[in-house]
Amino acid sequence: MDHRENAAIPAAKSGPTRGIKTYLLNLGEAIATLALVALTLLSPAEPAAATGQPPYVVRDDRGGFLRERLIELRELRASGRQVEIRGRVCYSTCTLLLSLPNTCISPRTQFGFHGPSESGHPLSPEKFDYYSHIIAQHYPAKLNQWYMQTGRKRIKRLFKIKGSEIIRMGVPAC
Repeated sequence: MDHRENAAIPAAKSGPTRGIKTYLLNLGEAIATLALVALTLLSPAEPAAATGQPPYVVRDDRGGFLRERLIELRELRASGRQVEIRGRVCYSTCTLLLSLPNTCISPRTQFGFHGPSESGHPLSPEKFDYYSHIIAQHYPAKLNQWYMQTGRKRIKRLFKIKGSEIIRMGVPAC
């Protein structure tokens, strides 16, 4: 799961302030991500029936950037819309949809998990741990525990789990 935005952050210029600029960019990124996580997890959702909106159906979603997915989660949570994961696959950041209170899944959908990276490249140990915790808090307790112990340890390949197994971990079936 890539934690960067699509827009590239300009590199800090060389010179004595380069280290400070890099530190501030990293700090700003961490604060912005933490704020998105708080908004995503703490925003109250309307009951699904009260929204009058059709369900948000997810089909064959292979993931994307973490920050963009956190924004999508915040919007879906605020809308109270039912989320139905029904495709063949839900990989990477798609799995974060499991955190929404109105989500149900197909037992046939295959979910793919991996550790946080920067476009497939390893992060520093501190960033790896930080983003692993952000990701894990979007999973039910049993899946959270598995992810922190095992699932986050792969970067280039996925751990794949059938929806039927995730249903046994507490996520409702559609």
